[in-house]
Amino acid sequence: MTLSDDLNFGEQGGFDEATPASPVLFGIAFTPKIIGTIVGVIGLAGAGYILLNLLMPALESYQQQQAKSSELQGQVEQKKASIKEIGKVKDELAQAKQQKVQVLGLFANEKSLDTLLLDVNRLVESGNTPTSVNTVRAKLKKFVPVSQKPEPVTDGTLGLKVDGKLQRSNINAEITGTYEQTQSIIRNIERLQPLLIVKDYQATLAPVESISPLDKTPMQVGPAAINTSFQLQVLMPLSPEEIAAAAAAAAKTAPKK
Repeated sequence: MTLSDDLNFGEQGGFDEATPASPVLFGIAFTPKIIGTIVGVIGLAGAGYILLNLLMPALESYQQQQAKSSELQGQVEQKKASIKEIGKVKDELAQAKQQKVQVLGLFANEKSLDTLLLDVNRLVESGNTPTSVNTVRAKLKKFVPVSQKPEPVTDGTLGLKVDGKLQRSNINAEITGTYEQTQSIIRNIERLQPLLIVKDYQATLAPVESISPLDKTPMQVGPAAINTSFQLQVLMPLSPEEIAAAAAAAAKTAPKK
């Protein structure tokens, strides 16, 4: 056979019979359209895999971190509010302590109780003016404590809220003076720094005194003198220990249900 005979593909069938137009697998010819469809499906499957296994966990983690961040931000805001509230509470506490000091300053104490006699006597003497001898002179005739030791207030006469928190010392007093002098003295006593209560007030005309020891006939000269008796209640706060003791004593004396 010559070379020209070997190259005669048309007569021997050549490539037209041995080479198919598209790849065939399991009897299916994979045309470009089918291949493109398969590639598209694989791409969608890959995108779904990435979405399920990569993006969704990342999104869930982001949402968790976002929620945690919001929670922490809320805690920060709450702590800021708490800090402001603490500052407000401290200011209110300082104000309450100052008010307590001011209120306690209105009450008497052991020192003011010891000098109360001198203070009242000074107020009585201040009502006297250097005028004629016939003018009635104001005098403190009586100043006697009912008991030697102050007693806790537990009878509700000052209000149930102060029972067991205050103690009082009762003093029977009597003064003599004209109506104007007596009125001025009582007002000045009520204005003393210790908190005092004036009760059981009684006033009667004083007997007319003789002008001189030689004159035995009493004669009224000038305004009439008035004898005024009253009771002073001196209020003092109890200490925490005394409050506890008063509460225990009240519990013992209270009727059993």
